[in-house]
Amino acid sequence: MRRIEVFTGAGQRRAWSAEDKARIVAESYSGLESVCAVARRYGLAQGQLFTWRREARKALATIEAPFAPVVIEPLPPPAEKPPPKRPRRRSRGGGGIELEIDRVLVRVERGADAKTVAAVIGALKAER
Repeated sequence: MRRIEVFTGAGQRRAWSAEDKARIVAESYSGLESVCAVARRYGLAQGQLFTWRREARKALATIEAPFAPVVIEPLPPPAEKPPPKRPRRRSRGGGGIELEIDRVLVRVERGADAKTVAAVIGALKAER
């Protein structure tokens, strides 16, 4: 059995609002379904949804300082005895680095965006 869609009317193009596009693109990135399945559900050509996804990625890339999840753990004061060393967690790929900037330890994992790391370091230096 095959699925057939019948469109009635003048055959005009549909106009998608920016909110609808954003919702559909976000749904296509959810990982619950394939991109093609999401496109079919909304009656889109697969290429159209892939174009919307590409445009969304380009729009995100133009943001100067994207936010990244950061946890700042201050080091103990030099006069105090440091706490016992805890075992380090290894990332799957390994190859991370640690930076100490004014008694703040920054861990950078493999694959981190260089611009984001530079922005974090610049922000830490500006705080001091």
